[in-house]
Amino acid sequence: MDLNIVWFVLLGVLLTGYAVLDGFDLGVGILHPFVRGNTERRLVINSIGPLWDGNEVWLVTFGGALFAAFPDVYATVLSGFYLPVIVVLLSLVGRAISIEFRSKVDSRFWRSYWDLSFFLSSFVATAVFGVALGNVVRGIPLDTHGHYAGSLADLFDPFSLAVGAVAVVGAAMHGAIYLQLKLVGPLQDRVRRWAWIAWALFCVLNVVVAGLALTGVPHLLTNFQRWPAVWAMPVLLVLALANIPRCLAHGRDGRAFASSCAAIAGLVFLVAAALFPLLVASSPNPSHGLDIYRAASSQGTLRLMAIIALIGMPLVAAYTATVYWVFRGRVKLDEHSY
Repeated sequence: MDLNIVWFVLLGVLLTGYAVLDGFDLGVGILHPFVRGNTERRLVINSIGPLWDGNEVWLVTFGGALFAAFPDVYATVLSGFYLPVIVVLLSLVGRAISIEFRSKVDSRFWRSYWDLSFFLSSFVATAVFGVALGNVVRGIPLDTHGHYAGSLADLFDPFSLAVGAVAVVGAAMHGAIYLQLKLVGPLQDRVRRWAWIAWALFCVLNVVVAGLALTGVPHLLTNFQRWPAVWAMPVLLVLALANIPRCLAHGRDGRAFASSCAAIAGLVFLVAAALFPLLVASSPNPSHGLDIYRAASSQGTLRLMAIIALIGMPLVAAYTATVYWVFRGRVKLDEHSY
């Protein structure tokens, strides 16, 4: 068994779990300014209140696994993206504070301030995640030792910015579809319209990113030429996206959400399939890229971490499933609500 490949797959699973689960509550934050009145905004916040902190466990686990299995990648990404990483951390802290503090004082100004903070922190975190992913896929300037050799300005190019836009709109779509499962009445009807708009924008932006990738990031096609079976992934992605409007039109909100989850997971797997065996691509010198062999820990470390993952990941999955089962159903406000 090739442990380097095993850990590449495990990181993909963890990243997919985070993108799918935290994606919808980031999307709820992005949609928050469009919600009317204090009661509706409380309903929206309470739809993710019991879930958002557990969803972020997947990001923490991903970071720890990356540090242990591929420390060179961890060091390169955190040093090259130092300011963006700090911005993301501050945004995630800002989201938590906004959710917890919003209802502590009965003041319109107080609530408005934390509503704005909730939106901005959700938007900024999602956009930075997307731009960072775009850079990892496109390739960043690395020296012969795999260290970042560029500047902050090098991280902002059309392809990476387009990926950031896809992340924001995709999260909004995912969040709107999730809210279909939690709300009732006029607010649910309005959110359904938002889901349609976000879905249309998401499809358009994916076409834009695909065009930019085909013209400006040719190394992404290497694995598709090497293994034609990989073309099944974009086909499945298109089918998942196409199923969303069909389910929304027929009121099958659960199936629409499942299709949204599948579409987001499909995008992550598509990126992984295009990058393999790279973890961070290098541009303009492809030979400086960090792959799963060059950047990996020792085989002993990978073996020990695999044992820990075999024990820990089922526990995380079980915890997540239990929380979602306990807090299933529509949102209702009571004295313990946010």
